[in-house]
Amino acid sequence: MPQSADKVLDHSKLFFEPEYKEMLANKKATFECGHSAETLAQIGDWTASWEYREKNLAREALTINPAKACQPVGAVFAAQGYEGTLPFVHGSQGCVAYYRSHLSRHFKEPSAAVSSSMTEDAAVFGGLTNMVEGLANAYALYKPKMIAVSTTCMAEVIGDDLNSFILKAKEAESVPMDFPVPFAHTPAFVGSHVDGYDNTQKGILSMFWADATRVANDSLNIIPGFDGYAVANNREIKRLLDTMGVDFTFLSDVSEVYDTPSDGHYRMYAGGTKLEDAKAAVNAKATLSMQEWCSPKTMEYVATTGQDTAVFNYPMGVSATDSFLMKVSELTGKAIPDSIKLERGRLVDAIADSQAYLHGKTFSIFGDPDFVLGMAKFIMEMGGEPVHCLATNGSKKWAEQMKAVLAASPFGKQGQVWAGKDLWHMRSFLMTEPTDFLIGSSYGKYLERDTGIPLIRLTFPIFDRHHHHRFPTWGYQGGLTVLVKILDAIFVKADARAGDWGKTDISFDLTR
Repeated sequence: MPQSADKVLDHSKLFFEPEYKEMLANKKATFECGHSAETLAQIGDWTASWEYREKNLAREALTINPAKACQPVGAVFAAQGYEGTLPFVHGSQGCVAYYRSHLSRHFKEPSAAVSSSMTEDAAVFGGLTNMVEGLANAYALYKPKMIAVSTTCMAEVIGDDLNSFILKAKEAESVPMDFPVPFAHTPAFVGSHVDGYDNTQKGILSMFWADATRVANDSLNIIPGFDGYAVANNREIKRLLDTMGVDFTFLSDVSEVYDTPSDGHYRMYAGGTKLEDAKAAVNAKATLSMQEWCSPKTMEYVATTGQDTAVFNYPMGVSATDSFLMKVSELTGKAIPDSIKLERGRLVDAIADSQAYLHGKTFSIFGDPDFVLGMAKFIMEMGGEPVHCLATNGSKKWAEQMKAVLAASPFGKQGQVWAGKDLWHMRSFLMTEPTDFLIGSSYGKYLERDTGIPLIRLTFPIFDRHHHHRFPTWGYQGGLTVLVKILDAIFVKADARAGDWGKTDISFDLTR
């Protein structure tokens, strides 16, 4: 064999060795129906046709590569944003391993979460025993300040009652009676990670605020939503609010959780919103959600406390950041300082400097509803044209909002909105109505390979590139990050088309 202790090959080289080539060829002949290369090419060409697109759009019983994760991923993420909080997922170990790995692979940091380790017996008799023992073990071993409970498919299918189970666990002294154990039902077979985030935020706030007497003050609450760029985006919003002199509380802040230093100390509970601050947040003048479609239930609950509320859609670019800052100024009476106005002017100047290369470029966008909406707005602001806007977890109501955004700009006239569609649908769209670029997550790389359309990675999850999440995409500074990523893709594509000596290199410019 080519692999030995003295000769360790990376997998990308290992599978090109003769032994593995033979093994893979045998596997293909035995298990993959043995179709000829001509037949495969014929079918491949057909899947790029309008005829196949119509059949693809007509399918109802199958989802292929949805651009979303399941509810508990969002629940774990939301819980991790609170001080000393351990996410506890009532379900199997395998499910929770997926949630942890999904977050860890994106942020390149450990993701702490535990499960109640439900197995076949719990599926038959219920998971009460698992909850009682699991909470006791989690409390004793990991010494959290709060344990936030959510559920998986198994617990939801058999109908486990979290409220009852937690009360019985406290009666059994698994945790002290006054120990905070908020919960949310997050069935993974419906909704997506944004719903899990929303359900958990509401569960945590309703636990803290249920019996509180509100004494209004002038502070603001910020709910960031599920965001793969939260490390940098949360810090950027905090910087802007600090510059304006605004008193604020982030409700679920993972910016320290997913950006811990390497200094010899493992931090299971780094940063996060202090529990006392979360309790006191009921007194805020207003709560602002940075992602409307990540927080509908939470914001509905917040409104019952008497607070003002406002929602935004991923504040990326000039106009979206303008709307956020003007609302903050309106609510607090704080003026937007000249230093922030200068940042705005610099972003506008940067867009103007590059306008000739941005104008008329076409884009396909996929991801969460707020990201797609915010990204499309910024694309049009720069003179680009969004053509395919796809959110697997987008609703009909979101689709109508998206269509209105596209209709408000001449650059949105080509725009098509695809709510509830998946990335195999997107493949058909790109094959039949190709765009210049594709914007989304790492899962778009398969579309890039099939269609030749360059992928720009700007949303969760990003597995095959490192540290993008450390640079903001929100605010005026974040807008510069996004602008540069898009321009780099434009220039790389231009260079690739002008790379043949004596043929196409007349436009292989050194200065652009």
